[in-house]
Amino acid sequence: MTVHPDPAAVAARLDAEDPLAALRERFLPADGVVAYLDGNSLGRPLRAAAERMERFVRADWGTRLIRGWDEGWIDRPRTLGDRIGAAALGAGPGQVVVADSTTVLLYKLARAALDERAAHGRDEIVVDTDNFPTDRYVVEGIAAERGASLRWIESDPAAGVTPEQVAAAVGPRTALVLLSHVAYRSGFLADGPAITRVAHDAGALVLWDLSHSVGSVPVELDAWGADLAVGCGYKYLNGGPGAPAFGYLAARHTGALRQPIIGWFGHRAPFAMGPGHEPAPDVRALLSGTPPVLASVPLECGVELLAETGIDAVRAKSLRLTAFALDLADTLLARHGVQVASPRDPDRRGGHVTLRRSDFAEVNARLWERGVIGDFRAPDGIRIGLAPLSTSFGEVAAGMTALAEEVAR
Repeated sequence: MTVHPDPAAVAARLDAEDPLAALRERFLPADGVVAYLDGNSLGRPLRAAAERMERFVRADWGTRLIRGWDEGWIDRPRTLGDRIGAAALGAGPGQVVVADSTTVLLYKLARAALDERAAHGRDEIVVDTDNFPTDRYVVEGIAAERGASLRWIESDPAAGVTPEQVAAAVGPRTALVLLSHVAYRSGFLADGPAITRVAHDAGALVLWDLSHSVGSVPVELDAWGADLAVGCGYKYLNGGPGAPAFGYLAARHTGALRQPIIGWFGHRAPFAMGPGHEPAPDVRALLSGTPPVLASVPLECGVELLAETGIDAVRAKSLRLTAFALDLADTLLARHGVQVASPRDPDRRGGHVTLRRSDFAEVNARLWERGVIGDFRAPDGIRIGLAPLSTSFGEVAAGMTALAEEVAR
């Protein structure tokens, strides 16, 4: 893609050619926002979510009251999990549940994996130094709890972890490899199937953090032979702030991996309320307390839209959006000392582009005042988060033009 001197005109043509353009009307407008370029942190709300939330409160909750549990709520973590699995994860039925936050599910799965592998004399977790903070903090805590050790991969913040780096890190003591499929800082897209094979060849399990992947790039957990995965619901799935996360447990591990937060909803028969805990014989064993039914309503709307559109169509537009942003960075920003800190290879690029300059904390604050909402990440990066279902090429042009004006000041 080549950007001509008039970015707005190029954007208008791209929007006219965009087969997903009409979907933007399904999202609520945001007063005063010129360009929303932070969909990889918090997705925009769907009109359907506002309508369905009101209907749920007034009808489902308001009239059915406690009877709602017998009329579908109790199965909601698994049924909605199956829908996410089918639409976004390449996961067959019965392997995904919606519950808790990403951090809590990450802890459950990482602890379960470490404990299971410990029976085979394995006590080491492999993780990279530039993984998202919660991932690093969780495994640091688990290592302290269980007397395990951490092996750190020194990853390039402008790129990500490669299969070769993983192969050099794993060994006979490796219990678990924890990585993000799309790096939160650079947008680097890891080679999921290759890394999974490397870990398995070493006798380790793999836990994928899909928070920056789900709803943006295709994922094929079953085809990869993946063991475990987690991801959030408030980014590209448009579930809203605090939306529940999802956890994936490959069917072959059911019963062998025992998560550590034992609660009544993970029981084989939660309403029997008998003595002792008997884990559910399926992915429901990942549940602990009462699932967040109300908070899952907007998430359901986002998953429905994704399923209707298709992840391949989403990915195709995502690549066009990020390519356009990179072209604008080259033509408008490079001469002002702005550096691209994301992969240019589309096969290795996720759904966002990161730009760097030393004064970007101040620049981003000025952009927010102008209604251009990007995402600053310390020490010097602005992430341009492009959500294909809701982001227009016009927004990208307007936002990048405003950024160019600010860095030229």
